[in-house]
Amino acid sequence: MMITSTQDLQAACARFARADFVTVDTEFLRETTFWPKLCVVQIADAEGPVVVDALAPDIDLQPLFELMANEAVLKVFHAGRQDIEIFHHLAGLVPHPVFDTQVAAMVLGFGDSISYDQLVQRTAGVTLDKSSRFTDWSRRPLSEEQITYAIADVTHLRTVYAKLSADLERRGRAEWLVEEMEVLTSPATYRADPEDAWQRFRSRVRKPRDLAVLMEVAAWREREAQGRDVPRSRVLKDDALVEVAMRAPKTVDALGALRTFPRGYERSRAGQDILEAVARGLERDPASLPPIDRERGATPASGATVELLKVLLRMIAEQNAVAAKIIATADDLERIASDDDADVPALAGWRRELFGQRALSLKAGTLALALERGRVVAVERDPSSDEPLPAPQRRKRRGGGERRSEEPAAASAD
Repeated sequence: MMITSTQDLQAACARFARADFVTVDTEFLRETTFWPKLCVVQIADAEGPVVVDALAPDIDLQPLFELMANEAVLKVFHAGRQDIEIFHHLAGLVPHPVFDTQVAAMVLGFGDSISYDQLVQRTAGVTLDKSSRFTDWSRRPLSEEQITYAIADVTHLRTVYAKLSADLERRGRAEWLVEEMEVLTSPATYRADPEDAWQRFRSRVRKPRDLAVLMEVAAWREREAQGRDVPRSRVLKDDALVEVAMRAPKTVDALGALRTFPRGYERSRAGQDILEAVARGLERDPASLPPIDRERGATPASGATVELLKVLLRMIAEQNAVAAKIIATADDLERIASDDDADVPALAGWRRELFGQRALSLKAGTLALALERGRVVAVERDPSSDEPLPAPQRRKRRGGGERRSEEPAAASAD
């Protein structure tokens, strides 16, 4: 069913409002704009799918927005962050409640960021035709191939959701996903505040002056890109932005002499705006600046600590059939190596129970890693003892003071 009128959209959304859940996907363009341009919305319930032409003349998408905000209907997406961002931008709302099948698949051990077609193949045994993925969704009329592609993105998603949801309940991991969905449905996740734009580059500055200039120039670029609705790189590329922050040019000639700065751009209105942003940054009070991330890995032992944490993470991920990426990131491991109280997801909630607490035990010396028949195992130990770590096989027979941490057997992702 192709929807091109507000009346038909109202009727479809009234039907969807009676469903327990609906599957949702969008097709949009963003190559030449800052904000995504919504072209098509696909929705399906147990009765079947509809395709909404978001570019149809005079169509009012308000019934769709009301459905997205309906707390009685679960919205199922796959890798839904960009889809949710569109609704947040167009209607100022975040769909809720939400179930993201890509995140659920990571919790269930399907690997890091599995694609939709791979997940459909593994759960439903269906091979999808993805040849229409990169077509121009703004052109009208839509082709039959495009409509078929759009429908497949939500029809098979119903089967995927049913299987993943049941598996989460069976393995007692439904609450894990609830924690992840709280982040995905937080308005803060989609807030593009120009004053926060510098955060993307915070690891690349080491001096207060550089940070102050970066904050001003990044905020200027963000406002300019949003106001003109163009990609950030169309205003100023990342490398040029960082070089401006590090060099802090005060004159047109100094700005034009930067290696990464576009030739001639320094004499444009944008060039003058950048120099003014640099001046504002240099005038900032250093005491008002946020703390700078100090370079990690400064001590000789920290690099080895991070490597041990990586081994522990991989061991736990494999034994529990969970994607390592969703348990802890590389940045999490570096921060844990430097600080037992690091404010990272890996030290909170289900992640702390599964991995974080054992990571701290490894750092404290009360947990060690050993090999048993070619597999890495965790061994609880007394750090005050000078005795060498016993072989895992011998420890198992004798029942010594140091014992292996028992791990649950890995469950099949399929």
